[in-house]
Amino acid sequence: MNPTALIAEDEPLLAANLQAELARLWPELEIVATVGHGEAAVDHGLALQPDVMFLDIRMPGMSGLEAAQALAEDWPDESKPFPLIVFVTAYDQYALQAFERSAVDYVLKPVQPDRLAQTCARLKSALQQRALPQAVPNLGAVMDQLRGLLGAAAAPAAAALRVIQAGVGNAIHMVPIDEVLYFEAADKYVRVITAEREHLIRISLRELQPQLDAQRFWQIHRGTIVRCDAIASALRDESGKLTLILRGHPDKLGVSRLYAHLFKGM
Repeated sequence: MNPTALIAEDEPLLAANLQAELARLWPELEIVATVGHGEAAVDHGLALQPDVMFLDIRMPGMSGLEAAQALAEDWPDESKPFPLIVFVTAYDQYALQAFERSAVDYVLKPVQPDRLAQTCARLKSALQQRALPQAVPNLGAVMDQLRGLLGAAAAPAAAALRVIQAGVGNAIHMVPIDEVLYFEAADKYVRVITAEREHLIRISLRELQPQLDAQRFWQIHRGTIVRCDAIASALRDESGKLTLILRGHPDKLGVSRLYAHLFKGM
């Protein structure tokens, strides 16, 4: 069967140009979908399970990196190998160093045919290696690469918050950060969960995270950050999935495979 690919690019002309160049350089590659934003890339990626995905870094809503993170978290265990990811980016040289150190590849905008030809050669070689009988897909290696890229692209850390100011009508509730058990993304808001109640604040989890002490608040899923000393235990089921039990609170939190490395016995 011919290899398959998905393109996620919010600029139609650039998407069409990339597809045309791929058709010329790699005619056997079948483009199964072209989408314009990260959420669609995740939905179509999980449904179609292509061999290769070209993800624009900067797209409306979910970025290419966040789409890759979501795919890695939700990729079915009993499935085809995780797609080979190529990021289409206008990043500066500092950020490109992170891509150079990882097994994923990148192409710069505007896409240059010679550079794309190198990428196609690398992808063909990687797909051939996967086809060998002894090849074992290593999703753990993909997780390591994505963690490094997400860290390189993260916003600079701000001064750690001490109090969350949650507005309710005409009142502002001052919630000490030490009382927060976990934060959960909720569309354009973030749920702030304490032992006694829940608050809703108008900020994205992406904007909030740099203001939290990373030593105390651990991201365990793309939509969840938990205070580590609020965790009573981490339970692993037969499939290897982790669930967190909180101290003095009934909620149980799932840990995505991208962050499972945080929980290892000493």
